[in-house]
Parts: sequence; C-alpha cells; structure tokens
Amino acid sequence: MSMTRLVLASASPRRRALIQLLGVSFAVATADVDEESVTDPDPARNVVETARLKAKAVAQALAGAAIVIGADTTVACDGEMLNKPVDAADATDMLRRLRGRTHQVHTGLALLETATGRWVTDVATVDVPMRAYSEAEIARYVASGDPLDKAGAYAIQHPEFRPVSALKGCYAGVVGLPLCHLVRSLRRLGVELTGDIATACQKETQYDCPIYQSVLEG
Repeated sequence: MSMTRLVLASASPRRRALIQLLGVSFAVATADVDEESVTDPDPARNVVETARLKAKAVAQALAGAAIVIGADTTVACDGEMLNKPVDAADATDMLRRLRGRTHQVHTGLALLETATGRWVTDVATVDVPMRAYSEAEIARYVASGDPLDKAGAYAIQHPEFRPVSALKGCYAGVVGLPLCHLVRSLRRLGVELTGDIATACQKETQYDCPIYQSVLEG
C-alpha cells in the first residue's frame, strides 16, 4: 500500500504488537516527555493531551513526511487516575481498590500529519468490571512484577491472573491501543487500510468484540 509512513510514538511492546495487526509497515520512536506535565484532571482529556505531547515530541525529531501516532492509557476509579504504580505496595493498593468493582480505562490517540500539521484525536473509554480476586492472588501477581509497568497495576491479558470478569467494550483499548479507533482516525487523514482489522484484532485477543462496527462506522 502506498501511503505516508506511520510512526508509533511509544516504547510499549503491547502497542507494538497490536499495531502490527494493521498489516502495514511502521516505525517506532520513543517519546521522551514529562507526562506529569499534563495536569488536566479529566481522565479522557488527559490521555488525549498526553498522546499529543508524545506525538509532537517524536515528530520534531523526524525527517520527511509521516503520520505520527501518540497513545496514552490511564485507569480511572471514582474519577481518580491510577497510572503505573511506584512500587509493589502501591500496586497492591491499586488492585485492592479495583477488586470487585467496575472502573474505566481511557486510551487517547493523537495523530499528527507532519506534512500539513493536521491533528486527529480520539479516545476509547471502556467500562471494566473486575472479579473478586483473593489476597493470595494479588500477592502472587504483584510478586511476578507484571503490574509495575501497567496503568492501574494490571494487564487484562495476563494468562494467569485474568482480573477482568466480563468485558463489553474495546479489549485492545484496555491493552493500550484501540485499533478500530486508530483505523477511524487514519481515515480522517485520508488513509484507508485494506485489511480486516476487526477480525485480526478479535483473533489476536481471543475476544468477540460487540462494538467494532459502531466504532468503525462512527
């Protein structure tokens, strides 16, 4: 496919694995930014602004035309953002707070077309119900080290912990890169992908997505 190159402004291996499902070539560049400089208290706006910050930083270091894709994810519980835990004790506290409750995961996207300076932004917000996992399960999961680089101190896709009870929204958005929202954003920049992204995403995540049509048609 002939198109402007795509550059993912993220060091996340989970986002890299998901964007590969688009079936097109892309580059990766790490955004060295101070995410704490974004202070908007609204979680949905905060992740979009942080994604913009990442995309802008990467674009400034690029030569040639590109579409730079910034993404940011936060977990919100009672309106408070739970980002990556600072240590094992913080991870334990987060998991206890989320246990048996429904919270929201917000993933913001910010796409910058460097040739024109045009921006397209989007956000995926997902209600995430957590199961009533035990204290022993929390202890084992925290000891594994997996929660320490995750917003909210968990990964929905973890094969053993499996913290989520029954999701009804965008699985990839909870992982960190809502692919159908990304496809929708690329379309707004005139980029049409030929692959069946929804099928590829559902196969990869082993999740029967109930909302992909409404997202892609939105």
